[in-house]
Amino acid sequence: MSASFILTEIRAATMKPGDGSYGLIEDAAIVIGDGLIQWVGPRQDLPTRYANAARKPQNGGLATPALIDCHTHIVHGGNRAREFEMRLNGASYEKIARAGGGIVSTVSATRLQTEEMLLEQALRRADALIAEGVSTIEVKSGYGLDIETELKMLRVARSIERQRPVTIRTSFLGAHAVPEGYEADRYIDDVCLPALNAAHAEGLVDAVDGFCEGIAFDTSQIARVFDRARSLGLPVKLHAEQLSNIGGTALAAKYGALSADHVEYATDTDAAALAASGTVAVVLPGAFYTIHETNLPPIQAFRDHDVPIAVATDWNPGSSPLGSLLLAMNMACTLFRLTPAEALAGTTRNAARALGLEDRGTIAPGLRADLAIWDVSEPSELSYRIGQNPLTGHYFGGVRCN
Repeated sequence: MSASFILTEIRAATMKPGDGSYGLIEDAAIVIGDGLIQWVGPRQDLPTRYANAARKPQNGGLATPALIDCHTHIVHGGNRAREFEMRLNGASYEKIARAGGGIVSTVSATRLQTEEMLLEQALRRADALIAEGVSTIEVKSGYGLDIETELKMLRVARSIERQRPVTIRTSFLGAHAVPEGYEADRYIDDVCLPALNAAHAEGLVDAVDGFCEGIAFDTSQIARVFDRARSLGLPVKLHAEQLSNIGGTALAAKYGALSADHVEYATDTDAAALAASGTVAVVLPGAFYTIHETNLPPIQAFRDHDVPIAVATDWNPGSSPLGSLLLAMNMACTLFRLTPAEALAGTTRNAARALGLEDRGTIAPGLRADLAIWDVSEPSELSYRIGQNPLTGHYFGGVRCN
């Protein structure tokens, strides 16, 4: 057992549920031992049993739970900067696709790269997130669209946490797009479901995801994937209602999904369904911004129905090349009108819930000592600042890692 120590000269935004704001303790003490938070509260109330524990002053910094990016695609080959330039010069999506662009280009690049090459790039992306106080990252497959490459991507994702102080949660996203030469149902039969079985057998999958959209898979096709996930004992997530409403959010609720992500075209009825199923709504302002979407997710409906709202980067090479969770928080506030307290809850306790993790996301006794220390005067500064990183300290399982 490791000796306990105390963070002092610190304010703590505990993000405890039900508070409605930050759960702020102005003059706090946080006791850490054995990788866990052992006690948190006003410094004057510190129990006498910790009288001899070492003190680690934090110079008046603000402690929050370490951030959690609950939706990323950081394992992929190549980039699509050239397509970005083509769009700015007036090229249509169809023209770019005919030129070999779009998801096809990322699939091709990902298939060509070795695990070592993919890992090198993924580590750089993970490092950027870790440098902003992120301790947990969800990573999806979905740029392989064949069995070999889907497994390769998931192995790379697993490798990240062996080389960095971060927890990785993997999502199998075999139902991401229909590759050339297939129609959707045959692809699910021949590639997606066999790849899921193989990935599960290797212990590579924490959850199963899909893209339910007119340009990808319909609800009946996603249901087949979810049925297989259920038979394997795996939770599900879903890209739903990003470009239209074809029933993805209702499907996610029906299966008790951990989260429904994007949800720009979700309705009040969808929000009620998510509330009943306990499913988190994950908003992704980077994709909204990049593809010039105008239909806002129904934030007020989520509030009215008490649906937890999470915020993530959706870091991917096409629709959201966003490598900053702090910027995603700012964008969630400015574009979607979340409050700064909602944005911080969305990258801590609600993001943890979107990944099915009950051991993190708030500063409370018994939870992991994953903490971020910030040089800010108010918690709202974390969403207010643009292009600035006020992180001064980062604890992962009670160990300082910067």
